[in-house]
Amino acid sequence: MNLRHTTLLLALSACFSVSSAIAADKAASQKMPAFPLQPLAEKAGEIVIPGTKGKVFYVPSTLETIKWGYLPNASDKPVLTVPTGSTIVFDTLSHEGLLEDQSRDPVAYFASKGIPVNMVLKDAIAITQSAIPHDFQKDGPHIVTGPVAIEGAEPGDVLKVEVLSIVPRVPYGVISNRHGKGSLPGEFPETVPPEADASAAHPEKFHNVSVFTPIRAVKNGHWEGILKNKKGTEVAFPAVPFMGVMGVASATTGQVHSVPPGPYGGNIDINELGVGSTVYLPVFVKGGNFYTGDPHMAQGDGEVALTALEHSLRPTFRITLLKKGDKQIPSASGSLLKPFGETKDFWIPIGLDPDLNLAMKDAVRESIRFLTEVLGMERDIAYAYLSAATDYQVSQVVDKTKGIHGMIRKSDFSKVLNEKK
Repeated sequence: MNLRHTTLLLALSACFSVSSAIAADKAASQKMPAFPLQPLAEKAGEIVIPGTKGKVFYVPSTLETIKWGYLPNASDKPVLTVPTGSTIVFDTLSHEGLLEDQSRDPVAYFASKGIPVNMVLKDAIAITQSAIPHDFQKDGPHIVTGPVAIEGAEPGDVLKVEVLSIVPRVPYGVISNRHGKGSLPGEFPETVPPEADASAAHPEKFHNVSVFTPIRAVKNGHWEGILKNKKGTEVAFPAVPFMGVMGVASATTGQVHSVPPGPYGGNIDINELGVGSTVYLPVFVKGGNFYTGDPHMAQGDGEVALTALEHSLRPTFRITLLKKGDKQIPSASGSLLKPFGETKDFWIPIGLDPDLNLAMKDAVRESIRFLTEVLGMERDIAYAYLSAATDYQVSQVVDKTKGIHGMIRKSDFSKVLNEKK
């Protein structure tokens, strides 16, 4: 399919145009997609949408555009190269319902949950039916889409990634708990251990627990997930989508496992970084090479069972190259050493470490760095402010490298911000 002729298809399948997504998530929330949102095209390329400023591109999840279980590194060639300021639409896939302990057959797995084949995503079927290797025990679970290079990006620069919209592609997802994983390994799942011959041919022998979870639209264009108690009574909870994996290529030729996050971003799993948020990512290789994946429809802080409500999504980003020294970069050095988040109301410094205590220290140090470098506080005053006024949240404790992020209120610094203008 010629991508320049996908304008109508894009608009109809998502039920809103990218131009409305750029304006705000308010427009996106007023209209709901007609499920399922099948792939728009077979190849990555430019999409022409009348009335939309700047260039718009689309990246599907195909055998040519994904890595399963690993993140892009310095050896990976970009699937697309775009100019700064471009808008990029990705079709991303949840790994849940596709993994070996779920038979690596999404048609069969979701049929067991009452989902007809026409409501299963075609790209999920194509990838699982292919010969692409995936080792359930060794490889990460995530299907990662990209990378996309930004013209002119060099090491030391920063990519400003704005999340413009996120739309669910199907009306269902899965929450999983697996043996040896989660916040209570050895306690959950409360089933017998996996059998030695467990495989995709015999997924029941893994004895893992996956909870099929439908979603539904509620008032004002919001979503909720649905579980049930023993009596079958509904338990409804807010579903606010975000991308668990957003990152840039690491400056290594070795394999980069998809589970632990790092200075390159990756599986940071911060539920605050949904529609309307911005992520600043340091560039380590030419082009930066942005990628995304691990789509989540909902996640509590901690992600304690192992997974969030994993759910295939269609996110739209605007990516802007900030050259080293750009005043928009949240540092005094003109560059960054690790990701930094921002929303309308908060700055979000990020701490990462395999030890949760050290992740907390990392988050606090990053907070002090930001407050002193960007907002002109003395270090001891910044430390006092953080103790009195800033909440620290556990992003997740289940991804080998644990995450804690701070929530620094912008309103507290209104006078400082006015002086900087």
